[in-house]
Amino acid sequence: MPQSRPRSEPPPGGTQPQEADVLRQTLRSPGYLKLLLFCALISIPVSLASFWFLAGLHKMEHVMWADLPKALGWDVPPWWWPFPLLLVAGIVVGLVVTHMRGNGGHLPAAGLHTGGASASYIPGVVIAAVASLPLGAVLGPEAPLIALGGGLALLFRNLAQAPVTPQGTALVGAAGAAAAISTIFGNPLIAAVLLIEVAGVGGPQLFAVMLPSLLSAGVGDLVFTGLGRWTGLPVGSLKLDLGVPVPHLDAPDVLWAVVIAAAVAVALHQVLTGARYVASYVLAKQTVLRTVQCALAAAACAGLYALITGRSPAEIAGSGQSTIGTLASDPHAWGVGALIGVLLFKGAGYAICLGSLRGGPIFPALCLGAVVGVLLGPLPGLGTVPAMGAGMAATAASALRLPVSSVVMVVLMLGGTAMIPVVIISAVVAFVVTELLPVGPPIPELPVVPRVPAEPAEPAEPAAK
Repeated sequence: MPQSRPRSEPPPGGTQPQEADVLRQTLRSPGYLKLLLFCALISIPVSLASFWFLAGLHKMEHVMWADLPKALGWDVPPWWWPFPLLLVAGIVVGLVVTHMRGNGGHLPAAGLHTGGASASYIPGVVIAAVASLPLGAVLGPEAPLIALGGGLALLFRNLAQAPVTPQGTALVGAAGAAAAISTIFGNPLIAAVLLIEVAGVGGPQLFAVMLPSLLSAGVGDLVFTGLGRWTGLPVGSLKLDLGVPVPHLDAPDVLWAVVIAAAVAVALHQVLTGARYVASYVLAKQTVLRTVQCALAAAACAGLYALITGRSPAEIAGSGQSTIGTLASDPHAWGVGALIGVLLFKGAGYAICLGSLRGGPIFPALCLGAVVGVLLGPLPGLGTVPAMGAGMAATAASALRLPVSSVVMVVLMLGGTAMIPVVIISAVVAFVVTELLPVGPPIPELPVVPRVPAEPAEPAEPAAK
């Protein structure tokens, strides 16, 4: 019988060191340890700046959509309220994109990414975000936060006169982005997982290996907990008994989750394809006028919703973060007509803003998924909580194409572990369906603003021999 090889011995016939040895060498290198310490230090000012940036956006949004209308005598904004606000947003964003470095951040229709962070992009990113988000763009703050965090980290790196290398630039920028994005979610786990997937660590092969594992884990958890409940036999578990009532998953919940995820992926794909068409229209001949036209079209979506339903246009404008909280706390306060109106008009505004203004795609997608859950919750054998979990996981995975991040976000938003199997299955189904659908029209390249001479150029990587 052949003897097993010692674990520390390298594989026979191979000359490359084991991955564990490479990791140890990297961790023991003084340069990497200094980089870790530097990233920890710069995360403090980056987090503080991101916090005040978000606080300022929230305050401005409250002033524009609550304080100012009340000061003028309206309990809720009138139907025409979004038009002047988004007119200003379109003008400012159009000017930033055409005249400032970094184009105000990347176009949200192209999805989240961490590449291209620069300290010189910060003014344009901040101005475009302040013009878009508080004034009613159907976008979230996560993309500006990623750009802001990465840019600030590189700015502090330059001020500290730290060595500039391509690898160091990528690591410092990613660390700053992670520190910034954790402020919006209030959880470092989401930020870490999101940045790992956004950065594309592992490439397509990672997703090919990860999806079966993720789906199997969800099904295994469902069978494990389900068998324990069905038979009444006690089973060991690491779960904590929180002492609060949680809904129990049944077979119809799982079956409905698959159907909802597939349908949501197909529907949201039309929204994302529309966003690519809008982006192609805006960038084909980049002018302030075309950006303003799109901003006013998004305002028309909010105005029409308010005229038809008699509700506030603020339910369509904005990221939808407050709407998610309202739906979760009192889902019965919304009629079927209002829910359908939110899906139609917010979906249309979402597509327009993705292709023209500046912001992130996460929160509007989660809002649409929550609306789908509340609308479909009364289906036979389904419930509001599982339906919301399935809807939000499906819209997040379809819009972001980041299945693990979508699962983590939705699970933590639901505040418990009972819905994890439904959330995982929905995210995987929606991700696979989205990837199998055609991508849509290509997005043209953004205009390039000349580089600021004062910013030191980073050394290029040596060409491979």
